[in-house]
Amino acid sequence: MPPTPSAPPVHPPPDGGWGWIVVAAAFISIGFSYAFPKAVTVFFKEIQQIFHTTYSEIAWISSIMLAVMYAGGRIFESFLIFTSLRIQCSFTQSGSFLGPVSSVLVNKYGSRPVVIAGGLLCCLGMVLASFSSSVVQLYLTMGFITGLGLAFNLQPALTIIGKYFYRKRPMANGLAMAGSPVFLSSLAPFNQYLFNTFGWKGSFLILGSLLLNACVAGSLMRPLGPNQTTSKSKSKTGKTEDDSSPKKIKTKKSAWEKVNKYLDFSLFKHRGFLIYLSGNVIMFLGFFAPIIFLAPYAKDQGIDEYSAAFLLSVMAFVDMFARPSVGLIANSKYIRPRIQYFFSFAIMFNGVCHLLCPLAQDYTSLVLYAVFFGLGFGSVSSVLFETLMDLVGAPRFSSAVGLVTIVECGPVLLGPPLAGKLVDLTGEYKYMYMSCGAIVVAASVWLLIGNAINYRLLAKERKEENARQKTRESEPLSKSKYSEDVNVKVSNAQSVTSERETNI
Repeated sequence: MPPTPSAPPVHPPPDGGWGWIVVAAAFISIGFSYAFPKAVTVFFKEIQQIFHTTYSEIAWISSIMLAVMYAGGRIFESFLIFTSLRIQCSFTQSGSFLGPVSSVLVNKYGSRPVVIAGGLLCCLGMVLASFSSSVVQLYLTMGFITGLGLAFNLQPALTIIGKYFYRKRPMANGLAMAGSPVFLSSLAPFNQYLFNTFGWKGSFLILGSLLLNACVAGSLMRPLGPNQTTSKSKSKTGKTEDDSSPKKIKTKKSAWEKVNKYLDFSLFKHRGFLIYLSGNVIMFLGFFAPIIFLAPYAKDQGIDEYSAAFLLSVMAFVDMFARPSVGLIANSKYIRPRIQYFFSFAIMFNGVCHLLCPLAQDYTSLVLYAVFFGLGFGSVSSVLFETLMDLVGAPRFSSAVGLVTIVECGPVLLGPPLAGKLVDLTGEYKYMYMSCGAIVVAASVWLLIGNAINYRLLAKERKEENARQKTRESEPLSKSKYSEDVNVKVSNAQSVTSERETNI
């Protein structure tokens, strides 16, 4: 459980110095992790023709990569909510957020070796992908191995920033997170240039070497000295002692108790959490497919390769400014009390954009769609975990993130291939975009209705609780009033009472 917001860490971090170099390294690591699965979609149209695959089969590449990276990636956004609320988290227990493999490795070995290993995995996956002779081999190399490497890049970057910063952590996290839209806006056209110049195999080799820069970023993540990371204290005799008592009896815990330590399954009895989770499961079925198929859809409309790739850059550029702007709006005194409604309308805006996408028949209208898509995507992303924090509170937030991420991996994995299957059946992208838009709008309506009912029930329960509390308070007051009346009558019989005594 995280400590109170006002509690400073036992060993204050430097809040600067080499920490800014660490922020630059995290910028690179996070940029690759979030942008790469979207940027490689510019290859899909050509790879589909080379391997003679269907749209659904080619969509599995990004889908697997996102699903593998998803568990490690979303923890970063959830942590930003903690920092924006100035909640200091104990990173020696960062596995309690979700318990992904990368988190366990970070706790055991530190951020530097895990990020370096992630960069090597990314390079290995792309190099092996360049020798692939079937789309199934791309699933294993580009999808699974590279996705695992990206997950190893993301979570350690979160952890190391938390160790270097406390007071300036919101700013440090904001700068590091800016790597996502910056890398996407530059990688998309760069990938198209690589394909036109070196082909898909040469492009994958070059991208593999480019991802080795994550190893450089990892080498810059220097661990802090023992004075700032150790939790041991010195006794009067000069011997170091653990904060915990040495006489503490170790009791064996069952497997269920160990799991429940990290994931609070009682949240499945929480009404607001179930509404949030069910709405997100519906939403994520149609959330990522429009991004993955944006460049192929533009090429299918007869737009040249560079212009099609530039649409992803436009979307990323708008997303870059939409996230902080919408975050400020959501944090205002007018929106904050009803942030669940704001989240629902942000999802609805996203879905309406997809529903109107088939009306875009030329490049100018597609650019306009990319602008609104970036605004909607950034709006949803900026409050995605803020709404979860609002529902379950800080003490249960880490477990809630873990459960949400585990459940949402299913629709994240299945959404793009199902959308590709629809393109295979109809032969047109517009039905896929309309279906994704309808799914996202349906999720927003579900959340609107569910949150309205939840708010009404909460108000009713709060009113009943206040009534019960007043009843409890009135009982001792009535007894004391009765005893006071008896005392006043006795005093009247003995002497003349004063005005103050009478009032009492």
